[in-house]
Amino acid sequence: MSPRRFAGMVNAPEFTDGLDWLNTDRPLSLKDFRGRLLILDFWTYC
Repeated sequence: MSPRRFAGMVNAPEFTDGLDWLNTDRPLSLKDFRGRLLILDFWTYC
């Protein structure tokens, strides 16, 4: 992949502390997903 292909793009910010995580035994970080496809589903309780 050419470095110029993604010129001007920025990295996603790290998850903030104090988030509530479901279906995992620990908080996750973006480093845990390096080199993988990550799909996040954001939703709220109504």
